[in-house]
Amino acid sequence: MALRARAVPGNVPGDLFVDDRCISCDTCRRLAPATFGGGEDERAFVAAQPADGEARRRALLALVSCPVAAIGSASGAGVREASRAFPVALAPEARDVLDCGYAAESSFGAASWLLLRPAGNVLVDSPRFAAPLAERVRALGGARLMFLSHRDDVADHARWAEALGCARVLHARDVTAATRGVELRLEGDDPVRLADDLLAIPVPGHTPGSAALLFRETYLFTGDHLWGDAEGRLGASRAVCWWDWGEQIRSMERLAAHRFEWVIPGHGRPWRAPTVEAAQAAVRALAAEMRER
Repeated sequence: MALRARAVPGNVPGDLFVDDRCISCDTCRRLAPATFGGGEDERAFVAAQPADGEARRRALLALVSCPVAAIGSASGAGVREASRAFPVALAPEARDVLDCGYAAESSFGAASWLLLRPAGNVLVDSPRFAAPLAERVRALGGARLMFLSHRDDVADHARWAEALGCARVLHARDVTAATRGVELRLEGDDPVRLADDLLAIPVPGHTPGSAALLFRETYLFTGDHLWGDAEGRLGASRAVCWWDWGEQIRSMERLAAHRFEWVIPGHGRPWRAPTVEAAQAAVRALAAEMRER
């Protein structure tokens, strides 16, 4: 529970506030940019109290999702409802991709996603385990697979696998003691077809076993390999490349051959191109820029 006595100085007066336990993960700004301020790598604060019901709803989704409970509401109005709202649609035009909220501190607030599919739903990376979220996921059909994009953002994967009975997918190069129980291990650097509409694409660089997941040749889930920013640009950073920058560049170049419109990361902002060709061109341009750094 956030504490008013520890509220950060930047908060504007009103019901909502952020306290000094914020870890600068950007979860709240991704979910409710109209309410929460600060740069993407800076500690958050309440820049504007919600002006209407939708802004309040988004702000409360951020409160529920905060991995360290650093967001508080003096009144508590609507918090219970928000806790039962996840997962929520990525966008009105992308209702088969749901944001799970409930970010985990162990994953530094990384986002996780639920893909709705007639052949069985898929969790992409692991949210914090929470009973209200588990209840809603079960009501939506549970999950057949959990795709773990890399070793950093596995959070409560074991609890989710047990609760949902889903098989976990992770590249063998990123298996650690914490994930040695995963059921399916990817090998090598060639793409692996998991289903007609699911393609696992190894993208080593950020970690040795980083992998992206392509869903319906539309949505590309990228973990920490590639992301959008608040200005609508694609990005990747040497500063958060934990293994090999050269390999990450080569992975980026190979990724541009695939067809997609959305980039949906673990950290950073979802990004959408107007066409497949524009998405491919943006990734190629980023790869060229990375070679200059």
